[in-house]
Amino acid sequence: MPFFKKLSAYDDRSARLASIALMVLSISMFSFGDAIGKFLVGTYSVGQLLFLRACAALLLLSPMIWRQRHQFLHLERPGLQLFRVVLSTLEVAAFFLATVYLPLADVITYYLAGPIFVTAMSAIFLGEKVGWRRWTAILVGFCGVVIALRPSVQTVSLPALIALGGSLSFATLMLITRSLRKTPDIVMASSQFIGTLSLGAVLSAFHWVPPTPGSLVFFVLAGCISVTALFCVNRSLKLAPASVVVPYQYSMIVWAVIFGFVVFGDVPSIATIIGAAIIIGAGFYIYLRERDLGRASEEVNPPV
Repeated sequence: MPFFKKLSAYDDRSARLASIALMVLSISMFSFGDAIGKFLVGTYSVGQLLFLRACAALLLLSPMIWRQRHQFLHLERPGLQLFRVVLSTLEVAAFFLATVYLPLADVITYYLAGPIFVTAMSAIFLGEKVGWRRWTAILVGFCGVVIALRPSVQTVSLPALIALGGSLSFATLMLITRSLRKTPDIVMASSQFIGTLSLGAVLSAFHWVPPTPGSLVFFVLAGCISVTALFCVNRSLKLAPASVVVPYQYSMIVWAVIFGFVVFGDVPSIATIIGAAIIIGAGFYIYLRERDLGRASEEVNPPV
């Protein structure tokens, strides 16, 4: 299709703007899924959450997997694909394990260090150009995160270290996904869920609580949300440089405030509101900067 072919162009301005929109959408869905996950691990083990969530996701994906089964025969860079699955599995497990012991907002704080890791690594390992303006905006955004969530006295605890490790895994996962632009989305999505299914099956064998019908609905919902969000983020990372789209991960703070209040009764403080405003401002600046760069590129290289 001409439209999607156009969006696949690496330096196309429309592709970059579409990539940003997909990243924002995926973050909102991931945040909803995170809130559901934290609610469930209050009763069930992390392993059981990983297992049932992955089961629901793979059932949803099964028709696509069957129709596109030929895509699995010749994988791009199999070793890197395996490493990506391992990182994805560890990142998801680390996140939900940390939410057992820490408030959701605290865990998200540590994960929001991811954009800084991604920006640095994308410049070093992928050769992506990151100007000082975007560096400044990213750092300002992270300062907003610190102001808004103010990491608790548990900063150096084991759960906090687990969350930080998950954040680093997430950042590396983003870069690897960016390097595998030729890999079909169905391969990326299904392989990641197979990884969490495998780990969840092993862990849940040691601690299984029969789920209630109501809980099963939440497990299925978590799986469906994660599938949709994963497709959005994978497509986003294929349409634009990681350093452009990943900073929009900062919008998680807004969703953390919303879900924290609605689901867990957490009332945001003045510091949270101020920090959220700084984060949104930094993200909007990056958006405007990217739009201006796209226009400048069109002026230098007008369409033939």
